[in-house]
Amino acid sequence: MSEENLNPVVYSKNVVEFVTVANEFCGTIEKVSELPAADSLKKLQKILPLLYLKATMLPHTEKLLEDELEKYVSELDYSLLHQKWLQALGEHDNFYEVFDPEIQFGSEMVTASISENLLDIYQDLKDFLNAYSLGDEMIMNDALADCVYHYEDFWGQRLVNVLRAIHMLVYSDIEFSETQSEDDVQPGTGSPEWLDKFWGTNTEDD
Repeated sequence: MSEENLNPVVYSKNVVEFVTVANEFCGTIEKVSELPAADSLKKLQKILPLLYLKATMLPHTEKLLEDELEKYVSELDYSLLHQKWLQALGEHDNFYEVFDPEIQFGSEMVTASISENLLDIYQDLKDFLNAYSLGDEMIMNDALADCVYHYEDFWGQRLVNVLRAIHMLVYSDIEFSETQSEDDVQPGTGSPEWLDKFWGTNTEDD
């Protein structure tokens, strides 16, 4: 693909609409502490089907750069958001998986995690959005190529799996606890110590 043909692809209607929905999804994941868990799940119930639909309409494009794209979501970013979702969902985080490529022909039951599935989707989409926002069309092109590949190979399946669990919670009249447990991650309180050191909020004398 020549550089002059990049613009119609990376700025095409289907890509721009996908970017809009992906950005809404990532914002919902990041703001989990600002909303009651039930409200966050209702938002995701509406966003996830649209995200899946928009992903099916993305164009396939070949990668142009030799180097792999930068990853923006660090292990710490993932862990902090994961802990917030675990706290929000509490005992309702786990669900029985009905499709797992490893056991699809067996009868074994697999337990999956709503928070982990959501963060796996978030990680791929946030990396894509950050690369896309740079405005460099070659990077945008390769970010799009990676996103489509990861959708088909990885997060698309996680999306349809976790949507089933979210549907169940939305219509089950479940009351989510708004209180923190002793094991919750709370920066600035020594829980855990390594996180306080990262934030610079530890109160111990040097």
